[in-house]
Amino acid sequence: MDARIKSGHDRPEFMVRMRYLQFCLLAPFVAATAVHAQDRPIGFLTPSKNIACQFFSNDGQGVLRCDIINLEVRPRRPADCELDYGHAFEMSAKGAAGRICAGDTVMDASLSVLAYGEVWQRGGFTCRSEQSGLTCFNAMQRGFSLARGRQEVF
Repeated sequence: MDARIKSGHDRPEFMVRMRYLQFCLLAPFVAATAVHAQDRPIGFLTPSKNIACQFFSNDGQGVLRCDIINLEVRPRRPADCELDYGHAFEMSAKGAAGRICAGDTVMDASLSVLAYGEVWQRGGFTCRSEQSGLTCFNAMQRGFSLARGRQEVF
């Protein structure tokens, strides 16, 4: 008797099971790769890599979030914040800006670097990178200035 038939590897039901297992094992990787390619983050890093900003759009409403990693002084966390506080800033295209309570980060090494002296614009937001720090504002002239030594919301 042929060894292939004896082992069962030549039977149609075995081949169907093998293809199903291959699909089950590979499908998450293929799907993740496709989603990652489509959902590439929109934003930038400062040259020091201490500040990262990402733009998000939900139902046509733009939001800009910037995180600063190293702060000389971290503000006191509000009582109603159970996550990290002080490092994350956020604003909508036409609303106020402010620090937010956040348990995540927008820091992403794959973001491009916004060189000193350059301006980034997207969805009603403008950010300028300078050696002294980063300043971002929206169409209503609300925003924030971020630097290691000082963070200001305006």
